[in-house]
Amino acid sequence: MSLANKVLAVNNDLPIRTDKPVHSGKVRSVYWLTAEDSKRLIEEKNYDVATDAPLAIMVISDRISAFDCIWHGEGGMNGVPGKGAALNAISNHWFKLFKEQGLADSHILDIPHPFVWIVQKAKPVMIEAIARQYITGSMWRSYAKGEREFCGINIAEGLSNNQKLPELLITPSTKGILENIPGVPAVDDVNITRKNIEDNFEAFNFTNTDDINFYEKLLKEGFDMISAELAKIDQIFVDTKFEFGYVFDKAGKEKLIYMDEVGTPDSSRIWDGATFREGKIIENSKEDFRQLLLKHFPDPDILLNKDRMEERQALAKDNALPEEVLMKISETYTGIAEKIIGEKIELSENPKAEIIEILRDQYGLID
Repeated sequence: MSLANKVLAVNNDLPIRTDKPVHSGKVRSVYWLTAEDSKRLIEEKNYDVATDAPLAIMVISDRISAFDCIWHGEGGMNGVPGKGAALNAISNHWFKLFKEQGLADSHILDIPHPFVWIVQKAKPVMIEAIARQYITGSMWRSYAKGEREFCGINIAEGLSNNQKLPELLITPSTKGILENIPGVPAVDDVNITRKNIEDNFEAFNFTNTDDINFYEKLLKEGFDMISAELAKIDQIFVDTKFEFGYVFDKAGKEKLIYMDEVGTPDSSRIWDGATFREGKIIENSKEDFRQLLLKHFPDPDILLNKDRMEERQALAKDNALPEEVLMKISETYTGIAEKIIGEKIELSENPKAEIIEILRDQYGLID
Protein backbone atom coordinates (compact mmCIF):
# COMPACT_ATOMS: atom_id res chain seq x y z
CA MET A 1 0.00 0.00 0.00
CA SER A 2 1.32 3.45 -0.90
CA LEU A 3 2.20 6.03 1.72
CA ALA A 4 -0.65 8.24 0.52
CA ASN A 5 -3.16 5.50 1.40
CA LYS A 6 -1.89 5.47 5.00
CA VAL A 7 -2.85 9.13 5.35
CA LEU A 8 -6.36 9.88 6.60
CA ALA A 9 -7.13 13.12 4.79
CA VAL A 10 -10.93 12.93 4.47
CA ASN A 11 -12.61 12.13 7.79
CA ASN A 12 -16.16 13.46 7.35
CA ASP A 13 -17.49 10.66 5.12
CA LEU A 14 -17.56 7.72 7.54
CA PRO A 15 -20.87 5.80 7.61
CA ILE A 16 -21.42 6.45 11.34
CA ARG A 17 -25.09 6.50 12.29
CA THR A 18 -26.12 10.09 13.04
CA ASP A 19 -29.19 12.29 12.64
CA LYS A 20 -27.26 15.58 12.55
CA PRO A 21 -24.84 17.13 10.04
CA VAL A 22 -21.20 16.13 10.46
CA HIS A 23 -19.12 19.03 11.74
CA SER A 24 -15.78 19.13 9.94
CA GLY A 25 -13.04 21.39 11.28
CA LYS A 26 -9.49 21.98 10.07
CA VAL A 27 -8.27 18.70 11.56
CA ARG A 28 -11.15 16.89 13.31
CA SER A 29 -14.66 15.85 12.29
CA VAL A 30 -17.45 15.37 14.82
CA TYR A 31 -20.34 12.91 14.40
CA TRP A 32 -23.17 13.47 16.90
CA LEU A 33 -24.73 10.16 17.85
CA THR A 34 -28.47 9.63 17.99
CA ALA A 35 -30.08 9.89 21.43
CA GLU A 36 -30.68 6.13 21.32
CA ASP A 37 -27.06 5.28 20.55
CA SER A 38 -25.78 7.72 23.17
CA LYS A 39 -27.99 6.20 25.86
CA ARG A 40 -27.09 2.64 24.81
CA LEU A 41 -23.33 3.29 24.91
CA ILE A 42 -23.53 5.05 28.28
CA GLU A 43 -25.23 1.96 29.71
CA GLU A 44 -23.06 -0.62 27.90
CA LYS A 45 -19.72 1.08 28.59
CA ASN A 46 -20.67 2.53 32.00
CA TYR A 47 -19.43 6.02 31.14
CA ASP A 48 -19.45 8.46 34.07
CA VAL A 49 -21.95 10.85 32.50
CA ALA A 50 -25.63 11.67 32.84
CA THR A 51 -27.79 8.95 31.24
CA ASP A 52 -29.18 11.45 28.71
CA ALA A 53 -25.83 13.06 27.83
CA PRO A 54 -25.31 13.56 24.08
CA LEU A 55 -22.21 11.71 22.83
CA ALA A 56 -20.14 12.20 19.70
CA ILE A 57 -17.50 10.37 17.72
CA MET A 58 -14.55 12.67 17.10
CA VAL A 59 -12.26 11.53 14.27
CA ILE A 60 -8.92 13.20 13.76
CA SER A 61 -7.25 13.45 10.35
CA ASP A 62 -3.69 13.76 9.08
CA ARG A 63 -4.48 17.09 7.39
CA ILE A 64 -2.14 19.95 8.18
CA SER A 65 -3.15 23.59 8.31
CA ALA A 66 -0.97 26.67 8.62
CA PHE A 67 -1.62 30.33 7.95
CA ASP A 68 -5.35 29.49 7.86
CA CYS A 69 -4.95 27.15 4.87
CA ILE A 70 -4.91 23.37 4.38
CA TRP A 71 -1.76 22.12 2.59
CA HIS A 72 -1.19 19.00 0.50
CA GLY A 73 1.68 17.08 -1.06
CA GLU A 74 2.74 15.39 -4.26
CA GLY A 75 1.50 11.93 -5.19
CA GLY A 76 -1.93 12.43 -3.64
CA MET A 77 -0.48 12.74 -0.12
CA ASN A 78 -3.11 15.07 1.32
CA GLY A 79 -1.75 15.09 4.84
CA VAL A 80 1.19 14.20 7.07
CA PRO A 81 1.71 10.47 7.79
CA GLY A 82 1.37 9.77 11.51
CA LYS A 83 0.25 13.29 12.42
CA GLY A 84 -3.26 12.43 13.60
CA ALA A 85 -2.17 9.45 15.67
CA ALA A 86 0.66 11.50 17.18
CA LEU A 87 -1.65 14.37 18.20
CA ASN A 88 -4.20 12.05 19.78
CA ALA A 89 -1.52 10.02 21.58
CA ILE A 90 0.02 13.14 23.10
CA SER A 91 -3.34 14.54 24.23
CA ASN A 92 -4.35 11.16 25.65
CA HIS A 93 -1.10 11.07 27.64
CA TRP A 94 -1.56 14.54 29.16
CA PHE A 95 -5.28 14.08 29.87
CA LYS A 96 -4.47 10.84 31.72
CA LEU A 97 -1.82 12.57 33.83
CA PHE A 98 -4.12 15.51 34.55
CA LYS A 99 -6.75 13.12 35.90
CA GLU A 100 -4.22 11.08 37.89
CA GLN A 101 -2.87 14.24 39.52
CA GLY A 102 -6.34 15.50 40.40
CA LEU A 103 -6.52 18.50 38.07
CA ALA A 104 -9.71 17.96 36.04
CA ASP A 105 -11.37 15.50 33.68
CA SER A 106 -11.49 15.86 29.91
CA HIS A 107 -14.39 15.42 27.48
CA ILE A 108 -12.96 12.06 26.32
CA LEU A 109 -14.87 8.97 27.48
CA ASP A 110 -13.30 6.26 25.30
CA ILE A 111 -10.54 5.74 22.71
CA PRO A 112 -11.66 3.01 20.26
CA HIS A 113 -8.83 3.67 17.74
CA PRO A 114 -5.72 5.90 17.62
CA PHE A 115 -7.66 8.31 15.37
CA VAL A 116 -10.94 8.24 17.35
CA TRP A 117 -12.33 9.67 20.58
CA ILE A 118 -15.79 9.13 22.01
CA VAL A 119 -16.63 12.39 23.76
CA GLN A 120 -19.51 13.86 25.71
CA LYS A 121 -21.08 17.11 24.65
CA ALA A 122 -19.65 20.07 26.52
CA LYS A 123 -20.70 23.69 26.76
CA PRO A 124 -17.48 25.39 25.60
CA VAL A 125 -16.00 28.35 27.38
CA MET A 126 -15.57 30.86 24.56
CA ILE A 127 -11.93 31.56 25.35
CA GLU A 128 -8.67 30.37 23.82
CA ALA A 129 -6.74 29.96 27.09
CA ILE A 130 -3.17 30.84 26.11
CA ALA A 131 -0.19 30.58 28.47
CA ARG A 132 3.32 31.79 27.63
CA GLN A 133 6.60 30.96 29.34
CA TYR A 134 8.84 32.65 26.74
CA ILE A 135 8.48 35.77 24.60
CA THR A 136 8.57 34.68 20.96
CA GLY A 137 6.49 34.61 17.78
CA SER A 138 3.69 37.15 17.46
CA MET A 139 4.19 38.42 20.99
CA TRP A 140 7.83 39.21 20.28
CA ARG A 141 6.96 40.92 16.99
CA SER A 142 4.50 43.19 18.83
CA TYR A 143 7.00 43.81 21.64
CA ALA A 144 9.72 44.73 19.13
CA LYS A 145 7.34 47.35 17.68
CA GLY A 146 7.00 48.95 21.10
CA GLU A 147 3.94 47.27 22.62
CA ARG A 148 4.25 46.72 26.35
CA GLU A 149 0.71 45.77 27.32
CA PHE A 150 -0.66 42.35 26.45
CA CYS A 151 -4.20 41.40 27.45
CA GLY A 152 -4.18 44.12 30.09
CA ILE A 153 -0.84 43.00 31.56
CA ASN A 154 2.18 45.33 31.47
CA ILE A 155 5.43 43.70 30.34
CA ALA A 156 8.91 44.77 31.48
CA GLU A 157 11.34 46.70 29.29
CA GLY A 158 14.55 45.19 28.00
CA LEU A 159 13.38 41.73 26.99
CA SER A 160 14.97 39.94 24.05
CA ASN A 161 13.57 37.48 21.52
CA ASN A 162 13.08 33.93 22.85
CA GLN A 163 13.81 35.04 26.44
CA LYS A 164 12.09 33.33 29.35
CA LEU A 165 9.48 35.55 30.95
CA PRO A 166 9.71 36.45 34.67
CA GLU A 167 6.50 34.46 35.26
CA LEU A 168 3.94 32.46 33.31
CA LEU A 169 1.80 34.88 31.33
CA ILE A 170 -1.89 34.25 30.59
CA THR A 171 -2.96 36.02 27.38
CA PRO A 172 -6.49 34.86 26.49
CA SER A 173 -8.25 35.50 23.20
CA THR A 174 -11.80 34.95 21.96
CA LYS A 175 -12.93 31.57 20.66
CA GLY A 176 -15.14 32.40 17.70
CA ILE A 177 -16.93 35.69 17.04
CA LEU A 178 -18.59 37.10 20.16
CA GLU A 179 -20.97 40.00 19.68
CA ASN A 180 -22.24 42.78 21.95
CA ILE A 181 -19.42 42.57 24.50
CA PRO A 182 -18.21 46.09 25.42
CA GLY A 183 -14.58 46.64 24.46
CA VAL A 184 -14.29 43.31 22.60
CA PRO A 185 -14.33 43.51 18.77
CA ALA A 186 -16.66 40.99 17.12
CA VAL A 187 -13.87 39.09 15.35
CA ASP A 188 -12.39 35.65 15.94
CA ASP A 189 -9.23 35.25 18.00
CA VAL A 190 -8.98 38.79 19.40
CA ASN A 191 -6.99 39.41 22.58
CA ILE A 192 -9.03 40.06 25.72
CA THR A 193 -8.27 41.12 29.29
CA ARG A 194 -9.23 39.42 32.51
CA LYS A 195 -11.51 42.39 33.23
CA ASN A 196 -13.30 41.78 29.92
CA ILE A 197 -13.99 38.25 31.12
CA GLU A 198 -15.02 39.26 34.66
CA ASP A 199 -17.40 41.97 33.43
CA ASN A 200 -19.03 39.67 30.85
CA PHE A 201 -18.53 36.19 32.29
CA GLU A 202 -21.88 34.87 31.02
CA ALA A 203 -21.10 36.00 27.45
CA PHE A 204 -17.96 33.83 27.63
CA ASN A 205 -20.12 30.90 28.85
CA PHE A 206 -18.84 30.86 32.44
CA THR A 207 -21.45 29.66 34.93
CA ASN A 208 -20.10 31.97 37.66
CA THR A 209 -17.20 34.32 38.34
CA ASP A 210 -15.43 31.80 40.62
CA ASP A 211 -14.81 29.63 37.58
CA ILE A 212 -12.63 32.37 36.05
CA ASN A 213 -10.14 31.73 38.86
CA PHE A 214 -10.62 27.98 38.42
CA TYR A 215 -9.90 27.99 34.67
CA GLU A 216 -6.73 30.01 35.30
CA LYS A 217 -5.72 27.55 38.02
CA LEU A 218 -6.29 24.58 35.70
CA LEU A 219 -4.38 26.35 32.92
CA LYS A 220 -1.38 27.10 35.16
CA GLU A 221 -1.33 23.69 36.79
CA GLY A 222 -1.72 21.92 33.46
CA PHE A 223 1.05 24.03 31.94
CA ASP A 224 3.38 23.43 34.87
CA MET A 225 2.75 19.67 34.82
CA ILE A 226 3.43 19.37 31.07
CA SER A 227 6.46 21.66 31.37
CA ALA A 228 7.94 19.51 34.15
CA GLU A 229 7.31 16.28 32.22
CA LEU A 230 8.85 17.70 29.03
CA ALA A 231 11.91 18.84 30.98
CA LYS A 232 12.56 15.18 31.83
CA ILE A 233 13.16 14.54 28.10
CA ASP A 234 15.03 17.85 27.67
CA GLN A 235 12.22 19.64 25.85
CA ILE A 236 11.03 23.17 26.64
CA PHE A 237 7.32 23.97 26.87
CA VAL A 238 7.32 27.47 25.40
CA ASP A 239 3.65 28.39 25.06
CA THR A 240 0.33 26.66 24.55
CA LYS A 241 -3.41 26.96 24.08
CA PHE A 242 -5.93 25.08 26.23
CA GLU A 243 -9.71 24.99 25.87
CA PHE A 244 -12.29 24.40 28.59
CA GLY A 245 -15.95 23.49 28.81
CA TYR A 246 -18.74 22.36 31.13
CA VAL A 247 -20.27 18.89 31.36
CA PHE A 248 -22.53 17.04 33.80
CA ASP A 249 -21.41 13.87 35.55
CA LYS A 250 -23.56 10.84 36.35
CA ALA A 251 -24.86 12.52 39.52
CA GLY A 252 -25.99 15.55 37.54
CA LYS A 253 -23.25 17.82 38.89
CA GLU A 254 -21.81 20.41 36.50
CA LYS A 255 -18.02 20.53 36.27
CA LEU A 256 -15.39 22.45 34.33
CA ILE A 257 -13.17 20.19 32.22
CA TYR A 258 -10.33 20.27 29.69
CA MET A 259 -11.47 19.80 26.10
CA ASP A 260 -10.16 19.66 22.52
CA GLU A 261 -6.43 18.84 22.69
CA VAL A 262 -3.63 19.76 25.11
CA GLY A 263 0.13 20.04 24.89
CA THR A 264 0.39 18.95 21.26
CA PRO A 265 2.65 20.24 18.47
CA ASP A 266 -0.46 21.83 16.92
CA SER A 267 -1.48 23.77 20.03
CA SER A 268 1.93 24.49 21.54
CA ARG A 269 5.51 25.52 20.88
CA ILE A 270 8.02 22.94 22.06
CA TRP A 271 11.75 23.60 21.77
CA ASP A 272 14.66 21.16 21.98
CA GLY A 273 16.51 21.92 25.22
CA ALA A 274 20.04 20.99 24.14
CA THR A 275 20.09 23.21 21.05
CA PHE A 276 18.37 26.07 22.94
CA ARG A 277 21.28 26.11 25.38
CA GLU A 278 23.57 26.48 22.35
CA GLY A 279 21.62 29.55 21.26
CA LYS A 280 19.63 27.84 18.50
CA ILE A 281 15.94 27.02 18.16
CA ILE A 282 14.74 23.62 16.97
CA GLU A 283 10.94 23.51 16.88
CA ASN A 284 9.29 20.23 17.77
CA SER A 285 5.91 21.70 16.86
CA LYS A 286 3.89 22.98 13.92
CA GLU A 287 5.92 26.19 14.03
CA ASP A 288 8.58 24.14 12.23
CA PHE A 289 6.13 23.68 9.33
CA ARG A 290 5.25 27.39 9.29
CA GLN A 291 8.93 28.32 9.07
CA LEU A 292 9.46 25.73 6.35
CA LEU A 293 6.63 27.27 4.27
CA LEU A 294 8.05 30.77 4.74
CA LYS A 295 11.38 29.54 3.30
CA HIS A 296 9.76 27.40 0.58
CA PHE A 297 7.90 30.19 -1.22
CA PRO A 298 9.72 33.17 -2.76
CA ASP A 299 7.25 35.76 -1.41
CA PRO A 300 6.65 34.96 2.30
CA ASP A 301 4.58 38.14 2.71
CA ILE A 302 1.68 36.25 1.11
CA LEU A 303 1.66 33.96 4.15
CA LEU A 304 2.07 36.74 6.70
CA ASN A 305 -0.17 39.46 5.28
CA LYS A 306 -3.87 38.89 6.02
CA ASP A 307 -4.77 41.32 3.23
CA ARG A 308 -3.38 38.79 0.73
CA MET A 309 -5.61 35.89 1.82
CA GLU A 310 -6.87 35.12 -1.71
CA GLU A 311 -3.28 34.76 -2.95
CA ARG A 312 -2.47 32.63 0.07
CA GLN A 313 -5.40 30.28 -0.54
CA ALA A 314 -4.37 29.94 -4.18
CA LEU A 315 -0.82 29.17 -3.06
CA ALA A 316 -2.05 26.33 -0.87
CA LYS A 317 -4.47 25.02 -3.51
CA ASP A 318 -2.12 25.13 -6.49
CA ASN A 319 1.15 23.98 -4.93
CA ALA A 320 1.65 20.35 -3.97
CA LEU A 321 4.50 20.26 -1.47
CA PRO A 322 7.36 17.81 -2.10
CA GLU A 323 6.99 14.48 -0.33
CA GLU A 324 10.22 15.07 1.60
CA VAL A 325 8.69 18.24 3.11
CA LEU A 326 5.71 16.35 4.50
CA MET A 327 7.93 13.49 5.67
CA LYS A 328 10.14 15.94 7.56
CA ILE A 329 7.05 17.25 9.35
CA SER A 330 5.95 13.65 9.96
CA GLU A 331 9.26 13.03 11.72
CA THR A 332 8.70 16.14 13.87
CA TYR A 333 5.23 15.01 14.99
CA THR A 334 5.93 11.32 15.48
CA GLY A 335 9.36 12.03 16.98
CA ILE A 336 8.09 14.30 19.77
CA ALA A 337 5.08 12.01 20.36
CA GLU A 338 7.33 8.97 20.82
CA LYS A 339 9.54 10.89 23.26
CA ILE A 340 6.52 12.00 25.29
CA ILE A 341 4.60 8.71 25.46
CA GLY A 342 7.63 6.39 25.40
CA GLU A 343 6.19 4.23 22.62
CA LYS A 344 6.47 4.04 18.85
CA ILE A 345 3.73 5.63 16.73
CA GLU A 346 2.62 2.95 14.28
CA LEU A 347 1.14 4.02 10.95
CA SER A 348 -2.19 2.35 10.19
CA GLU A 349 -2.23 0.46 6.90
CA ASN A 350 -5.76 1.66 6.14
CA PRO A 351 -7.05 3.86 8.98
CA LYS A 352 -10.52 4.44 7.53
CA ALA A 353 -11.22 0.72 7.12
CA GLU A 354 -9.93 0.03 10.65
CA ILE A 355 -12.17 2.73 12.16
CA ILE A 356 -15.25 1.44 10.34
CA GLU A 357 -14.62 -2.14 11.48
CA ILE A 358 -14.15 -1.18 15.15
CA LEU A 359 -17.13 1.18 15.33
CA ARG A 360 -19.32 -1.43 13.61
CA ASP A 361 -18.24 -4.55 15.49
CA GLN A 362 -17.42 -3.19 18.97
CA TYR A 363 -19.75 -0.18 19.28
CA GLY A 364 -22.66 -0.95 16.94
CA LEU A 365 -22.54 2.51 15.36
CA ILE A 366 -22.34 1.48 11.72
CA ASP A 367 -25.08 -0.51 9.98
